[in-house]
Amino acid sequence: MHVVATAGHVDHGKSTLVEALTGTDPDRFAEEKARGLTIDLGFATTTLPSGAVLSLVDVPGHVRFIKNMLAGVGAVDACLFVVAATEGWKPQSEEHLRILELLGVRHGVVALTKVGPADDDLVDLARLEVEERVADTFLEGAPVVDTDSPTGVGLENLRAALDDLLAATPTAVDHGRPRLWIDRAFSARGAGTVVTGTLTGGRLHTDDELAVHPAGNPVRVRALQNHHAERDELPPGSRCAVNLVGVAHDEVVRGHVLVRSGQWHHTTVVDASLRVLDRLDHPVSRRGAHVIYLGSGEHPVRMRILGPEALDPGTEGAVRIHLPEPLPLLPGDRFVLRESGRAETVGGGEVLDVDPMERASRARPDRSVDRVVRERGWVPVDELERLTGERREPDLDRWVVDPVVLHRTLEDLRNALADAGPRGLDLVGLGELARAAVVLLDGAGVEAGRLVAAGVTDPLADHPFVAALAASPFVPPPPDGVDRGELRELVRRGDVVEVEGIFFASSAVDTAARLAARLLVDHPEGFTVSTFREEAGNTRKHAMPLLARLDATGMTRRRGDLRIAGPRLPEA
Repeated sequence: MHVVATAGHVDHGKSTLVEALTGTDPDRFAEEKARGLTIDLGFATTTLPSGAVLSLVDVPGHVRFIKNMLAGVGAVDACLFVVAATEGWKPQSEEHLRILELLGVRHGVVALTKVGPADDDLVDLARLEVEERVADTFLEGAPVVDTDSPTGVGLENLRAALDDLLAATPTAVDHGRPRLWIDRAFSARGAGTVVTGTLTGGRLHTDDELAVHPAGNPVRVRALQNHHAERDELPPGSRCAVNLVGVAHDEVVRGHVLVRSGQWHHTTVVDASLRVLDRLDHPVSRRGAHVIYLGSGEHPVRMRILGPEALDPGTEGAVRIHLPEPLPLLPGDRFVLRESGRAETVGGGEVLDVDPMERASRARPDRSVDRVVRERGWVPVDELERLTGERREPDLDRWVVDPVVLHRTLEDLRNALADAGPRGLDLVGLGELARAAVVLLDGAGVEAGRLVAAGVTDPLADHPFVAALAASPFVPPPPDGVDRGELRELVRRGDVVEVEGIFFASSAVDTAARLAARLLVDHPEGFTVSTFREEAGNTRKHAMPLLARLDATGMTRRRGDLRIAGPRLPEA
């Protein structure tokens, strides 16, 4: 599917041409019909001779409605550029062409309208002027088709040219990340909130769970419509109407955006490239009331030139733009910049970085994914995709890691391991990246939660105190003469259990649990401390800590003076 926008000066016959091609008058409002002037966006569709379906967005040509024009061309594939043979190239012809170039439109057809009232010389002169004006632009070499809508002259030739245009225009790519910049929102009787726009990035399905930003309202897709027909799903590149559940129509306006939650980085600061139009008579600096047009929205912004104080006409540089509200953006998103005080388009460009890390004085933005990784050191693959739109395989665990950072992390691990001695490094004390990086460390391994060098004997293996505790599970010897550091490590590793200052072998707790299970067979109502102590052959000094451990681990439960079975007590 392809969406094509009209473009051109006011009163050059764009809407009349759209109606002649499609049978639909794109002027939707009574005021437009009364004044014969397009004020807002209009929409129409037609099937071309090849069977291809064409969606047309008709835009206003008057300079007073330039923001409406910008809302309609932000996501189109190509343009139908209209110039009247009776008037030739006019100021809005020039501005519309430059806007389309700034937004990255690369395909189009020129319709030379109103050839009926013009004589042959005037038509030839208008054609020559068009060819001169579009030289060195994306429209250079594009077909220029003579048309006259009231008489139908040239309409079949224009249909054929549009067929060729669609065949040569790349289709929208499905990245699995749908985004719909909303250009209309209204309430339909019996349906509720309906929004329209041109879908990019991925497919939409009925019952999809989405969110409307910048507010982030969660919504569900009740129904989809394309070319006045109900659809269960729509591919990217479609003009679509989306019936939403979960938001009122007056909570959604042009410029809002519909996306799937969790797939986008929502930002208020971007670094971008800015190409300044060469027809300006002044440089562009941070001074001025700048307005940016992104998607279908218009946003007042603060802007700083990165590097020089200003950019001269015809030059390009990097800028940092501060948005008034968070938007789901990606590198490569195109925009147009206007200065509202002068009421002029000053330039445009593309987003380079949606989450700048460097200070503005040091930033050197580009669209390199490696730069994004380098500035952060290591990035989860899901976050990297949100920041760049590119999915990469992880270098380590779930992260893409800068090679310099990974090399330094491994070197630091080797040095720390060498200094740690035979006991090695406690993994709990390492950072998240370092813990993941141990799998890449040659000559080392993990034993009992510690990173140890290969070939190094565990100094606590077969520790005599553990053996002594295991030999007398219910009457354990005190830790006299045992190194306090070794004792803490034995407890940490779980070889020894400490309860109320008494140390037991870990196996003693399991043995005590089995003893409790046997006692409950003979005493189903529960057993006392005395009963347990007698069976264990110890005193309250050792019996009470063991029972406290059984209670704490769910093996037993207290009921008054008795112990009964807990949820984790083993079979007798």
